[in-house]
Amino acid sequence: MARRLISPAAACRGCGFVNAGFLGAVSSFHYQSLPACSSKQGSSVRNCFSFRADLRKEGSRWIRSEPFLSVNSAKFVGKRTSCSVATEPPPAATEKPEMDAPKEIFLKDYRKPDYLFDKVDLQFQLGEEKTIVTSKIVVSPGAEGSISAPLVLHGCDLKLLSIKVNGTELKGEEYTVDSRHLTVSTPPAGVFNLEIVTEIYPQLNTSLEGLYKSTGNFCTQCEAEGFRKITYFQDRPDVMAKYTCRIEADKTLYPVLLSNGNLIEQGDLEGGKHFALWEDPFKKPSYLFALVAGQLGCREDSFVTCSGHNVTLRIWTPAQDLPKTAHAMYSLKAAMQWDEEVFGLEYDLDLFNIVVVPDFNMGAMENKSLNIFQSRLVLASPETATDGDYAAILGVVGHEYFHNWTGNRVTCRDWFQLTLKEGLTVFRDQEFSSDLGCRTVKRIADVSKLRIYQFPQDAGPMAHPIRPHSYIKMDNFYTVTVYEKGAEVVRMYKTMFGASGFRKGMDLYFQRHDGQAVTCEDFYAAMCDANNAQLPNFLQWYSQAGTPTVKVSSSYDPSSQTFSLKLSQEVPPTPGQPVKEPMFIPVAVGLVDSTGKDMPLTSVCSDGTLQTLSSDGKPVFTTVLQFKKKEEEFIFKNVPEKPVPSLLRGYSAPVRLDSDLSESDLFFLLANDSDEFNRWEAGQVLARKLMLSLVADFQQQKTLILNPKFVDGLRSILRNTSLDKEFIAKAITLPGQGEIMDMMPVADPDAVHAVRNFIKKELALQLKDDLRAAVTSNRSSEAYTFNHDSMARRALKNTCLAYLASLNEPDVTELALHEYKTATNMTEQFAALAALSQNPGQVREDALLDFYNKWQNDYLVVSKWFALQATSDIPGNVVNVQKLLSHPAFDLRNPNKVYSLIGGFCGSPVNFHAKDGSGYKFLGEVVLQLDKINPQVASRMVSAFSRWRRYDETRQALAKAQLEMIVSANGLSENVYEIASKSLAG
Repeated sequence: MARRLISPAAACRGCGFVNAGFLGAVSSFHYQSLPACSSKQGSSVRNCFSFRADLRKEGSRWIRSEPFLSVNSAKFVGKRTSCSVATEPPPAATEKPEMDAPKEIFLKDYRKPDYLFDKVDLQFQLGEEKTIVTSKIVVSPGAEGSISAPLVLHGCDLKLLSIKVNGTELKGEEYTVDSRHLTVSTPPAGVFNLEIVTEIYPQLNTSLEGLYKSTGNFCTQCEAEGFRKITYFQDRPDVMAKYTCRIEADKTLYPVLLSNGNLIEQGDLEGGKHFALWEDPFKKPSYLFALVAGQLGCREDSFVTCSGHNVTLRIWTPAQDLPKTAHAMYSLKAAMQWDEEVFGLEYDLDLFNIVVVPDFNMGAMENKSLNIFQSRLVLASPETATDGDYAAILGVVGHEYFHNWTGNRVTCRDWFQLTLKEGLTVFRDQEFSSDLGCRTVKRIADVSKLRIYQFPQDAGPMAHPIRPHSYIKMDNFYTVTVYEKGAEVVRMYKTMFGASGFRKGMDLYFQRHDGQAVTCEDFYAAMCDANNAQLPNFLQWYSQAGTPTVKVSSSYDPSSQTFSLKLSQEVPPTPGQPVKEPMFIPVAVGLVDSTGKDMPLTSVCSDGTLQTLSSDGKPVFTTVLQFKKKEEEFIFKNVPEKPVPSLLRGYSAPVRLDSDLSESDLFFLLANDSDEFNRWEAGQVLARKLMLSLVADFQQQKTLILNPKFVDGLRSILRNTSLDKEFIAKAITLPGQGEIMDMMPVADPDAVHAVRNFIKKELALQLKDDLRAAVTSNRSSEAYTFNHDSMARRALKNTCLAYLASLNEPDVTELALHEYKTATNMTEQFAALAALSQNPGQVREDALLDFYNKWQNDYLVVSKWFALQATSDIPGNVVNVQKLLSHPAFDLRNPNKVYSLIGGFCGSPVNFHAKDGSGYKFLGEVVLQLDKINPQVASRMVSAFSRWRRYDETRQALAKAQLEMIVSANGLSENVYEIASKSLAG
């Protein structure tokens, strides 16, 4: 499942000024982990807070005995909606008794299911008031099942109409129903048939889980635990079955009826209705079930696989949006071809469908043969979508298609193993995008995302390993740790074994486990066995949270011509894990001589073992050191002069690096390193050190002075015509405010903001001629094309324009206005608007109004407009954002709008962390209102509070008050409770 939406930060990133912040939590669906108090095995969550003792549970929500001060809903819900879901609660389920505190689920408690489901036949009678779901299941005893074990089925917000076993309706005493389960007390021995009929209310389902309606169409989202909102079922990934699905609906209202697999039969029924019968020949878990019904048009194409099989490809969307699906179709066909060429993986059915919906919690979902996508990750045209949108569509369409093998054909045994499918598939989509674009630029983007969003999670109260140990709501663990850090762990296998060794491991993985639900250890074993290798303590990456810090000191002995690297590592304590073991860390290293050339590496000695370095008789310029202990020394032989080490090339492991490289060494690497990632990294290290130094000066009220060497370094990069233009854009972009605050003992948003603005304006002033030349020389009158050269040109132009506009001088304002008015594509128009929006005043207001008037009928473009204003660092922006909540184009029920406006606001450190607490108060009130509508989205928003202890005492008190208000609220969902309570306890 794609966790990624195009965040407001990403949408504006080409502008060169948007600060990285909370929005990565949104774009990555950055859920948080468990608190320190849950580290004890078997500890109850309710023990975290004594004041929670008066809670009781109704359904999936918490109820307090005292009255609740509600937030005025009219204040938040816009006048124009983009979905047809309603907000009133559904009719009561059969039974809703009080329940205990949230149940924490532990990996250590996993046990195989007592029963297996061999075949599942589903029938949906879709209606406007209610939908009737009939499930017929062939049940057999599990391998470890007992004939006396009860059959326990999950269910939520369901009305049970009937239940039969082997055709006989069960009596009341033969089963029990509560708000979470249906339990058959004594099922028959051996194989038996189970038939259940339920009634559900999709039109009232605002959680966007299970079956719901979006813009008048029915659609589903079942991962992780949505299927239990459709019918009673063993809703767990290790219960895999073959499915058929019959859909009946009004033919006029719902002419298109889709589900997984192949269309077997369709026809008309009485009363103006029709039906479609679908069959999926592959076994799958319930989370991969999908259904769509509605008025949709399709773009159709085909793909011939490497074995000559013809596959029909269809992208379904409202008819008016079909012209915007061309790039998504290109992306799908490119992904299919890439997966065959790189991994030998061929598509396995006759049909592949993608459906576009505007209301979707996640980015996209890989349901077998019926992918469902949030509209912004499919719909694109040059006039309405940016380069970032196009790139995201390419990556996410690839991601969901790649899941056909890494997630569908081989799935997870349990949800703790989520990184097995998501970390691996993120790695695959990163490689896909790299191969179709610029590998260095893509690597820089991926590592930046990891540092900006995942490192803080690893250092906060929600820190968890890529395979969590426990959870209350699984929805809260679709995190940047599980996904992006998980992808880095997969990448380390490739770093160690090389491309061919990694491919051998993948081949063995599929050979062993096709059609199975497996664990992370199974993937590890396949990689090691295929390469006849061992990776001692590598599995620590799956069980230990926290970002390791690797310290490196170097020395050169001219008499023996040896160069020594002494490495030490430390993994910081995290909630529930105070003591850590050393990790297996691959450290890619090169040595650069005084002329800026890589030295050939002949041998390296470690732990008394001398390793000769060679590659088919060719010189080796980069080698990978296997760093496995707390401290190790690596000695390179035959080094004729003192080198400058290029460390962690390509970012070979997800660690923090603390080296003894001097400032002159870093400037040297910035100018000369053959590893372009490390060339960029040298500049970033210099910028971080500079910013931290200036922050200290600012806090001490000293005059700020910009190091001229830093200016000269960026000038040389800017003028270097041999470099990739997008690389230049990345290299001259300063680290974000959040990244700098993360390096401070006490985060100071105001000081970091002031320093970053100072540096930005000083660079713009001193490099003004070069920046202006870059803007004018990178204009183009050619039609928009999505290729790397064109994107690189636009990225450099837009970054330079943002620098210039920060000066707020008449000539550069005129330049930005000219670029805005003459732009022929959204990438350049929006970048110019963002540049103009940096400075308060009439020019900004006029430009924003003009943009809205142009695009008010395109809801995806309007979301960009919301995001741009929400992420603004203009002081007191909370007032403007509060007004935008009442804008007719805003809808609190649409996740995309929420991520753009509310999530975007949380991505502006200077306003979200305003000293008067107005930003915190705003978010606290909105979270409670949002939680009544969509708990998943609300929990993502509340995670912005998770690191409140990183700030000064005044801000801590204000943020804590909001968290306490949230956890004390009446009717709080488990999703928000888990995040908020753990944030308080951390």
